[in-house]
Amino acid sequence: MVQEMRITLRNVGNINPCEVNDYVMAGGYKALEKARSLDRAELIAEVERSGRLRGRGGAGFNTGLKWRSAFEAEADQKYVICNADEGEPGTYKDRIILENDPHSIIEGMLICAYTIGATEAYIYCRGEYRKAISILKNAIKQAEEKGLTGEVHMHVVSGAGSYVCGEETALIQSLEGKRGEPRLKPPFPTIEGFRAKPTVVNNVETLATIPSIVEKGADWFKNTGKPGYPGTKIFSLSGDVKNKTYMEVPTDTTLRDIIYELGGGIPNGRKLKAVQVGGSSCGFLTGDMLDTSIDFDSMAEMGAALGSGSVLVIDDSHNMVDILVSIMEFFAHESCGKCVPCREGTRRMADLIGKIAKGEGTEQDLELVSKLAGYMKTSCFCMLGQSATTAISSALNLFEEDFQAKLIRGEA
Repeated sequence: MVQEMRITLRNVGNINPCEVNDYVMAGGYKALEKARSLDRAELIAEVERSGRLRGRGGAGFNTGLKWRSAFEAEADQKYVICNADEGEPGTYKDRIILENDPHSIIEGMLICAYTIGATEAYIYCRGEYRKAISILKNAIKQAEEKGLTGEVHMHVVSGAGSYVCGEETALIQSLEGKRGEPRLKPPFPTIEGFRAKPTVVNNVETLATIPSIVEKGADWFKNTGKPGYPGTKIFSLSGDVKNKTYMEVPTDTTLRDIIYELGGGIPNGRKLKAVQVGGSSCGFLTGDMLDTSIDFDSMAEMGAALGSGSVLVIDDSHNMVDILVSIMEFFAHESCGKCVPCREGTRRMADLIGKIAKGEGTEQDLELVSKLAGYMKTSCFCMLGQSATTAISSALNLFEEDFQAKLIRGEA
């Protein structure tokens, strides 16, 4: 029987998130105390030695490497930013941490700030997360009153409701009061980030995991889950599954375990048709791919991605074209408009998929969909446009009969 292993969610449901003393009584801020007693270079080495803790926000970048880059950069000011701009459809794992264990994030940020030599830290939180923003501000105030923040000044900033600001350079642009649009890299934020100073941007889940690694040691952490992507991962499960919930499991757990053990399987006697792991910008997996473990590399080998940690289960009552309609409408709405291929491509793709879904499409339309998906993947400026059609390309490859059914029989 598969069971959860709560490392990042260790305090969720066990403490009052509005009381710093509850967090302290549960062992909170011990890792920060330990970190401040260590040499900074030694601390980075410990994070790196933890088995390559890789970002839990989607990109999977090596956290220790990111910290080292900012640590070695010479500057009179450095910054730490928590990316809490969770806007991927079907994803709510960061919100669980934000609302139920805010001090774990603050402690992770303070450890990072000490490590790289930063004195300013920002939590950029999704604007719709009003409860989380209130809890975070209260938590920071309490941490300051207990003298835990030291010389680090912490701030909470409400995002402007733009999906693209989940990308770190667009987030930084927005934080600076500019239009939230991605910029070219390099220079990377660890060299030239917020206000052109070295900046570490880490996801909520990544930062909330840091205290446990520092407190219990690298060897403890890297012995859990898959060697190349050690530790645990939090997922938010939704769609055609009995238990729509969130969970934290070791990274050697399989999708089958998540859906059929922890998720309870498919309701109403239906069969699984597809699973979309990581959000709307990711591809689909079919039933014969469910024995894939949920680590970063295994997902990539299957042509999928961990992304934001959402798991959308789709049963056999759906035509995949109908699923794609809402996905493309989302991307057409969220395109920042900076580059023409994304601004025009997402809108045109949404129109084409909508036309096919209504039973009004032709073979020529289907051919155009395939071509446009390829053009966008290679010509859009950032990952929003480049990955906006990933689900379409995946569905065309795995479920061509669904498209043909719409074209041939005109099913609407």
